[in-house]
Amino acid sequence: MAEREETEKKKEAESFSIWDLPDVPQKLPPHIEFQRTRVQCNLDAPIHTENVMYSGAYASMGVDNSLQLDHFCNNFRVEVIRLTKDDMEFDLIGIDAAIANAFRRILIAELPTMAIEKVLIANNTSVIQDEVLAHRLGLIPIIVDPRLFEYMSENDTSNEKNTIVFKLHVLCERGGPRLTVKTNELKWLPNGSELPLETKPDSNPSSKPRTYTSFSSSQDLLPEFSNNPIRPMLDITIARLGPGQEIELEAHAVKGIGKTHAKWSPVATAWYRMLPEIVLLEDVEDEDAEKLVKTCPVNVFDIEDIGSGKKRATVARPRACTLCRECLRCGEEWEKRVSIRRVKDHFIFTIESTGALSPETLFTEAVKILEDKCERVITELS
Repeated sequence: MAEREETEKKKEAESFSIWDLPDVPQKLPPHIEFQRTRVQCNLDAPIHTENVMYSGAYASMGVDNSLQLDHFCNNFRVEVIRLTKDDMEFDLIGIDAAIANAFRRILIAELPTMAIEKVLIANNTSVIQDEVLAHRLGLIPIIVDPRLFEYMSENDTSNEKNTIVFKLHVLCERGGPRLTVKTNELKWLPNGSELPLETKPDSNPSSKPRTYTSFSSSQDLLPEFSNNPIRPMLDITIARLGPGQEIELEAHAVKGIGKTHAKWSPVATAWYRMLPEIVLLEDVEDEDAEKLVKTCPVNVFDIEDIGSGKKRATVARPRACTLCRECLRCGEEWEKRVSIRRVKDHFIFTIESTGALSPETLFTEAVKILEDKCERVITELS
């Protein structure tokens, strides 16, 4: 019997091959997976902040770290959390920080809008200098879709396709109270400029006087503007006039991008942050639970009743965490009880529009611009 067992073992040893071993598991150890997907926010400083981009970083463990298009398509999601007229908050899930930052930069600097570029001042007796007044007018958001207009180069003439003209004429009567001039006083001129250009003495006096624009048709005849006239953002203070002071001017708005000047930026701000993840490493009960809840200034934690007169702390609102780390400053032992993390591929994105375009339209246009950039790169490489 013993001889038979020895014979079978010899046969198994002779027939053994390394290819008979099981495959290397296609999964990272938990501690390495944690470093790859999370930022650990300790009391002194965050750690594991870098992104591992090298495709062969985990090759020894049988894990391919290269970017797979199918994996990206299956995991990428956009979830809208809040949407109002002026701002929007949404989650970008399954992307790298570089892509999220690309959207932010495009929103700030590469989305076109209409803004006042040229100011023709006929009379200004206010205390505001002409240059300061022109600068204030340039920063006023214009409520109009810039996709309906064309860019204007140095050699182009102002026409109904590339220029919007506004008129401002206000006078503070003598003996009356001080007058606050707001953007409500800016009047849209759909037929173009009304200020005449200086003509030569030998010109024909019976001809139509030339102005600073060359409109061939009225802008209010276009269907886009017939029911939705062009206007600036209302209730913005331009100047304050004293008795006897007057402002008379004409403002010409053209199409541009924030990379040229901040007045063309369509967003008041566009920013993102990684999704907070708060984990209680052990149960926090009774007095410690109440202490933890009172310590957090944004009410991330809450208390639940677990029966028998005992209370336990829970993580109720992790999204509200601002990384203040006050919960870790209660004592050295709290770093072993509370873990504050950030998810590396989950971004909370916020867009605040100036009012020219809705925030959802801004993000859609930003996606189109990024898509065009990618297509140009592919064309150049092919």
